[in-house]
Amino acid sequence: MDQVQHSKPKLLWLQSITCNGNTHSFLNHPDLFSILSHFEVVHHPVLESDYTIADLTALKVPCDILILEGSFVEKGLTKNGVEVSQMIAHYGNEAAHIITAGTCATFGGIFKQKDPKHISGFCFDHEQQTKRYEQFASKLISLPGCPIHPRWLSYVLMMLSRGHDIALDTLHRPVELYGYTVHTGCTRNEYFEWKIDTKGYGLKEGCLFYEQGCQGPYTRGSCNKILWNDTSSKTRVGTPCFGCTEPYYPKNRLFVTRTNMGIPATMPLGVPRRAYLTLTGVVKSFKIKRFSQRLLEYDQ
Repeated sequence: MDQVQHSKPKLLWLQSITCNGNTHSFLNHPDLFSILSHFEVVHHPVLESDYTIADLTALKVPCDILILEGSFVEKGLTKNGVEVSQMIAHYGNEAAHIITAGTCATFGGIFKQKDPKHISGFCFDHEQQTKRYEQFASKLISLPGCPIHPRWLSYVLMMLSRGHDIALDTLHRPVELYGYTVHTGCTRNEYFEWKIDTKGYGLKEGCLFYEQGCQGPYTRGSCNKILWNDTSSKTRVGTPCFGCTEPYYPKNRLFVTRTNMGIPATMPLGVPRRAYLTLTGVVKSFKIKRFSQRLLEYDQ
């Protein structure tokens, strides 16, 4: 008996206002071509694909999975004389799934600062739903990040290729990837618990939250569990988390944790203020000799 040949899902990657960061991040996936072998790449801005930009703007490209990269603007951004917003609307209707790759496509990101009134994410403007949300929400998977980790996108693509459901939060982010904070898995957590902060950037010891403005306790993402290049993360090399997966990235005064009388003005996600104050009072009454010695040795 002849076996039925199943066609591969047709993958279309469409860019709006972007720096190409998410494209280049995904190109660094160690198994890139193995991942893409499960799909028919009908158009991609960098990779060789079956359809040209002329085909794309003529709205003649088939599409099962639409990946959007870049901030969204309704008018004024064209490709080959066609508004990008028109192409996104057309292929969004055609697709079974829409993935917003990166914080710009998801929430507006850094380009939103140029024109906050007209530039936004595709279905979200920060945390607020745009007028497109109701039309496309049933297809939407949000992957914020600046840029996204290549394994975040490969996880979603492989789940879709196998017909598996993906659990999403209220902003349509996969719970498997964004169900906990960047603080989870941080190798400096013990310093955070004992309120011992590092005194500079790039140092191996100490927490980066209290004096360096690390956004890890406020930021949903798996950077410290799914390591970059399978090797490291910002906090592991002594750089504060920027909070790049959150709706209001980039925030003002990035490397500052605002405090009131030494207490953070905003509590870490899910931590009640009373509990935080109680624990802080307890740990400050202790001096952990091994931490103090390690920091002293490192300073020398």
